[in-house]
Amino acid sequence: MTIVEVNAERPYRVDISSGALEGLPELVNGCDRVAVLHPPTLTEQATRLGETVPGAVTIEVPDAESGKTSEVLVSVWDRLAELGFTRSDAVVGFGGGATTDLAGFVAATWLRGVRYVSVPTTVLGMVDAAVGGKTGINIPAGKNLVGAFHEPVGVLCDLDMLATLAADEIRAGLAEVVKCGFIADPEITRLIAGDPDGAMTPGHPVQAELITRGIRVKAEVVSGDLREATSSGSRVGRELLNYGHTLGHAIERAEGFTWRHGEAISVGMVYAAELAAELGWCDRDFVDLHRSQLTALGLPTRHEGSWEELRATMALDKKTRGSTLRFVLLRGAGQPEICVGPDEDALARSYERVR
Repeated sequence: MTIVEVNAERPYRVDISSGALEGLPELVNGCDRVAVLHPPTLTEQATRLGETVPGAVTIEVPDAESGKTSEVLVSVWDRLAELGFTRSDAVVGFGGGATTDLAGFVAATWLRGVRYVSVPTTVLGMVDAAVGGKTGINIPAGKNLVGAFHEPVGVLCDLDMLATLAADEIRAGLAEVVKCGFIADPEITRLIAGDPDGAMTPGHPVQAELITRGIRVKAEVVSGDLREATSSGSRVGRELLNYGHTLGHAIERAEGFTWRHGEAISVGMVYAAELAAELGWCDRDFVDLHRSQLTALGLPTRHEGSWEELRATMALDKKTRGSTLRFVLLRGAGQPEICVGPDEDALARSYERVR
């Protein structure tokens, strides 16, 4: 068992192990009712999980991004009302990152906040969505534009849950791990370069170490800046975790959320590296490192789309201040800096390099 401490406003622990699900009864101890939100693909497992705690009820929600809508949110609120959920009860998010995002927002908003436990079942969920207290849903205008900060009381990353994941799901989750290597932990880069097959294999020590390292990077960042206070220059807080996300989120929307999050972020990171090189912030070797790392895992590094459409969508990015676009860029591994209002021609030229 590996325990990662998240020392934010309300400290909690992330349990990374085989069999971590066994920790749920302790985290919901004292609750009269526990709502386990899950996608259709995990109905059987959610039922078994619910049987481990008293007063549990399972609530099925649509899979992936189709579950992060206002309509689904209202339907869950209505179900909690029917069940008589009170401030002393708990919500559990059991599934991928989209499910835990939704469940966390349900917990944040029901009676202005109830106990929440995050139980991610995908690589992406473990290293990204489950840790850090960000919750939310999508609206037609953009991804995660409605949400709240609501920290869990604990996170259970049961590595056994990864055994049945499709390869595409694993590599999409590893995109966020690659990001952590670029922004903070170069050992991640070396591990992937040394054994990309091990990185893709559930139960392999390399994959377990990569997941643990990714979680540690995120835990350290959010412990220092839970609510993403405005960064400036080389003083970059939680905004650091958005590396590659400005274009990545725009691609997700442009593709009607048919691209997995990690696939879009993969291209977004290459774009961010190309923009940094275009501005003279980094050399071509660093850009090439992005492509080699992501290609080794089978992730995309190119995108065919309308630059005008993508640029308009990026204007709604959460990091935008007023009408000024902001990017997290790197001058090298672990050397982040905020780029405010980059030249429009540089933006367009950089996208041409990923077309």
